[in-house]
Amino acid sequence: MTVHFIGAGPGAPDLLTLRGRDLIAASPVCLYAGSLIPAAVLDHCPPGTRIVNTAPLELDEIMTEIAAAHAAGLDVARLHSGDLSVWSAMGEQLRRLRAMDIPFTVTPGVPAFAAAAAALEAELTLPELAQSLVLTRTPGRASTMPPAESLANFAVTGATLAIHLSIHNLARVVVDLTPAYGADCPVAVVWRASWPDQRIVRATLETIEQAIAGGMERTALILVGRVLAAENFAESSLYAPGYDRRFRPLDATSRFAGASE
Repeated sequence: MTVHFIGAGPGAPDLLTLRGRDLIAASPVCLYAGSLIPAAVLDHCPPGTRIVNTAPLELDEIMTEIAAAHAAGLDVARLHSGDLSVWSAMGEQLRRLRAMDIPFTVTPGVPAFAAAAAALEAELTLPELAQSLVLTRTPGRASTMPPAESLANFAVTGATLAIHLSIHNLARVVVDLTPAYGADCPVAVVWRASWPDQRIVRATLETIEQAIAGGMERTALILVGRVLAAENFAESSLYAPGYDRRFRPLDATSRFAGASE
């Protein structure tokens, strides 16, 4: 018996990985975060699957479901939205599973920021503008923020910011970021990225509050950075004709000559 933690992606059922799909299809028990995972993902469950929506459950209740499956020798597909590496609450479940000596696997999923960037048709790291992407959030009821991980501190770097779980704190986001990025810095808010009712609002730090005007709640991702409106950016050297590389040596004297064979 194994508990398979599966990143179910940002919303669109066809953004589930093939591995995730196959594990769901092979598991007679499925625990899923019903508040964020579309019902269509559950279509991959085999007939007779015990399907449990964990949205209204406490951690102890979730572990009780897993323990019961373990006692019966039944594999569990444990579905979380997006990818499991950030804000999934997987860590506390794994800690308990280790203590209970219950085996598990982890299958990554498409993260929300990647789905949002795709919707915007944007590369979030452009040469000479930003080569770093910061995934962060503002303090909330479920989790506080370490003192050093403030928006103002991240803003000093000039990196592209993907601010999760914070649409309700939009005014605070604007106040914290404007000194470093400038009032004219591009902002995009993507609500329910990849879902059928996906919405996108583009603005600047100065105008984003008015542009949103309370029109989005929950599951909205805030992206901030100069890359969002850049046109005259430098091109990467990777494909430049004069760039000597392993898979495209410049000539016979290149240190990479023969290396790709």
